[in-house]
Amino acid sequence: MELIELIRYRRALKRKNYSIHTVKTYMNILNQFMRWLAVPLSEITRKEIGAYVDHLLRNRRTPKTITCHLQTIRLFFDYLTNEEGRSIVNPVTRISLRLPKPLPRHLKEDQVRSLFDSITDLRDRAMFMLMLRCGLRVQEVAELTLDAIEFGRRQILVFHGKGAKDRVVYMSEDARCALLSYLAKRSSKAKGLFLVQKGPMKGSPISVRGIQKRIEYYAQENGLSVSCHRLRHTMATQLLNADADLATIQDLLGHGQITTTQRYCRVANLKVQRDYYKAMEVVLHRTQAQQDDDEEGENMDLPELS
Repeated sequence: MELIELIRYRRALKRKNYSIHTVKTYMNILNQFMRWLAVPLSEITRKEIGAYVDHLLRNRRTPKTITCHLQTIRLFFDYLTNEEGRSIVNPVTRISLRLPKPLPRHLKEDQVRSLFDSITDLRDRAMFMLMLRCGLRVQEVAELTLDAIEFGRRQILVFHGKGAKDRVVYMSEDARCALLSYLAKRSSKAKGLFLVQKGPMKGSPISVRGIQKRIEYYAQENGLSVSCHRLRHTMATQLLNADADLATIQDLLGHGQITTTQRYCRVANLKVQRDYYKAMEVVLHRTQAQQDDDEEGENMDLPELS
């Protein structure tokens, strides 16, 4: 019975236009949960969910991973009650873990320079330049096609980004040049933009893991702590330090909520410093003006000496 319901749920997710990556993640989590489960779905209570969390903790799963499991199971039970008409209580309601919220980490200018000086492969340079200058996610870079690039308008169309949302991002001059250099060398007529260059998969679109392995290679070469996501964080922080509007950065990054983007305010120290000194200059000017007025008033009140 549970297997049939999982198949139906997978079809329902596809009908709702969930990305292939999201559907695969949900199914993997639910299959893990079903293999661990010792009772039918209809008999699951908060007790079983608590035991499952303990099981994940014993296996050294991170709080973020456990929360992802709980959210996935919660959504599955919502589907069973709302769309399958099952008379069961969602056992995951009001169960959550308190997650730490680490600050986004960005690369300093000298680190960016060191990293890209070492990237001589034209494909790799173009991929990572799109993350650094356009704020693309690794999944979005892996799924880019030639049709999505508009060199004349210096923009890239991102189809079905996170949350199945489309958006437009813009190319800086160095990102445009990196992409043109790569395409000038590329001989394939494949629709995918970034392709595997060696081995049995040569000519096929590069995978997310393939891109991650390349950044790991360059990180090790340079002794840097860098990831694809950190390049994206760097772009956001650089824009904020250059006084870009927070709503603009939100649109470019494809954040659903501006609260996600606001976390970058806590690390953009250059902008904070500029705003502080600019505002403090006004405060000091007003304070000095008030003191001058007060002193002038006191002098006017003094009696003349005979």
